[in-house]
Amino acid sequence: MASISRNLRRYFAPDRLRRLLLLSQHPREYVTAECHRPVVLHKRGPDILHDPWFNRGTAFSMTERDRLGIRGLLPPNVVSSQQQIDRFMLDLIRLQNYARDGPSDTYPLAKWRILNRLHDRNETMYYKVLINNIEEYAPIVYTPTVGLVCQNYSGLFRRPRGMYFSSEDRGEMMSMVYNWPADQVDMIVVTDGSRILGLGDLGVQGIGIAIGKLDLYVAAAGINPQRVLPVMIDVGTNNEKLLKDPLYLGLQEHRLGGDEYVSVIDEFMEAVFTRWPNVIVQFEDFQSKWAFRLLQRYRKTYRMFNDDVQGTAGVAIAGLLGAVRAQGRPMIDFPKQRIVVAGAGSAGIGVVNAASRTMARMLGNNDVAFESARSQFWIVDAHGLITEDRADIDPDARPFARRKGELGHQGLSEGASLVEVVKKVKPDVILGLSAVGGLFSKEVLEALKDSSSSRPAIFAMSNPTKNAECTPGEAFSILGEKAIFASGSPFHDVDLGDGKIGHSNQGNNMYLFPGIGLGTLLSGARLISDGMLQAAAERLASYMKEEEVLQGIIYPPISRIRDITKEVAAAVVREAVAEDLAEGYREMDARELARLSEEETIEYVKTNMWSPEYPTIIYKAD
Repeated sequence: MASISRNLRRYFAPDRLRRLLLLSQHPREYVTAECHRPVVLHKRGPDILHDPWFNRGTAFSMTERDRLGIRGLLPPNVVSSQQQIDRFMLDLIRLQNYARDGPSDTYPLAKWRILNRLHDRNETMYYKVLINNIEEYAPIVYTPTVGLVCQNYSGLFRRPRGMYFSSEDRGEMMSMVYNWPADQVDMIVVTDGSRILGLGDLGVQGIGIAIGKLDLYVAAAGINPQRVLPVMIDVGTNNEKLLKDPLYLGLQEHRLGGDEYVSVIDEFMEAVFTRWPNVIVQFEDFQSKWAFRLLQRYRKTYRMFNDDVQGTAGVAIAGLLGAVRAQGRPMIDFPKQRIVVAGAGSAGIGVVNAASRTMARMLGNNDVAFESARSQFWIVDAHGLITEDRADIDPDARPFARRKGELGHQGLSEGASLVEVVKKVKPDVILGLSAVGGLFSKEVLEALKDSSSSRPAIFAMSNPTKNAECTPGEAFSILGEKAIFASGSPFHDVDLGDGKIGHSNQGNNMYLFPGIGLGTLLSGARLISDGMLQAAAERLASYMKEEEVLQGIIYPPISRIRDITKEVAAAVVREAVAEDLAEGYREMDARELARLSEEETIEYVKTNMWSPEYPTIIYKAD
């Protein structure tokens, strides 16, 4: 007994040991890590080697080879998972220079193709490589390379991944959903391909964005890859090039609209929630006119959210709060920020709505507070400043149209250009969600020199990289070291000389949506509330240390994404409990969740995050 105690102390710190002993007396579901659950299969032999969910290639031990009927089907040398990864990385380095299909095939796209082949044959190893090299490969499986993937998806297609529902499947979706082999699905990312990043209507090829997002759910949030489902809803395309392309894999007809379109999405939602009542559905890259309408239609009935509207808003709020801290002010000063927003699509209006709610809550959450918050925003779209004088204002933008009484003393009028607005308003922040590359021109950045803030913030948030409103080099060259810069896609830091660095922060949605999904799953929340989204954003905003923020670092490095996601998910769980939305997960019911301390909630989240370790596989005959 004494030797057992010594061994336990060798592997666990005293507080960890005490916690485990307590849990052994009061067992909870999260004692068993998600990745350590044994897997029972009804297949043997070559079927396992051809199944990327369970294949581990030469890492199968001799005992497993005997048990699963694959002895003799693999080379005799058994290698470790690390040896497999080392071999793959050597191959990747050697192959990426030769894997290009001609000059138009970029090196990032070649890397994607090599990683995709690994994904096709061994999912566990694929995610191990992705997690261990997340800073390098997140831009490959997600933005910006995923944009190239979607543009070329018909030519890149090799094997099906995910499900496709089309307008021709009306009346059949309830039965179709049972064609998916997994009995349990935790997370669906669905798109209709109508607005992929800033690249426009890519039709069925938009499935690439759903696949990329779910790769990050697995890598960052530890959602089990066997319980995720990318979905494309193909209702046609208005992209004339695709309509004429003989290689295009989708319906070659113009998009459905109106009630017909809504009926297709309704049928899909009913089908997936009938088979998987506890699934979470993330809507992704729906064009603006549908993004808000579908969000309002479903959010009080289903566990769903729209990442472009709500995720982008949360990441932007976290950055805006960080910018206040970087100016040496408390976050409570956020309602005093003057913010010019370039872009009035789903992302732009989503950010303004969420940011104004945050300001109003800080000011007392009454009518006066909301009016004061509204007055801090100036929205500029392709036609200039949006005011009450504009005909046919988008209903979603109308609450933020500048009032006639405000325009006179500001020296502005309907349709004023972005540079005019920046000159007159002297904002603390310019926020770009326009999908127009280079919109923050030299003239706009020069005008920002007269900002009322000593450290003006530039958020060039549009994706992919070519659509960023400006680069960090352009921003720092004009505004100098005091500027705060963030973008949606990755850029390198800028060497300002004399040992000074202009930090390029990546305000990417991947900091939030994995934690929102994981926290919703582990809380068993019935719905995804504004409060849960706000808790996620505020936890991200407070994640950075004060000394980092004062250097202009307002977002953490991607290398910390798994830790960030754990913290964000725990904040979402606790908010769901506080709002009485939590119903529990597996054997952890709502009452037990409510009894967890903040530290225990983080531990609960961590233990339920899947890790890419080869599980014990048990064969059982049908």
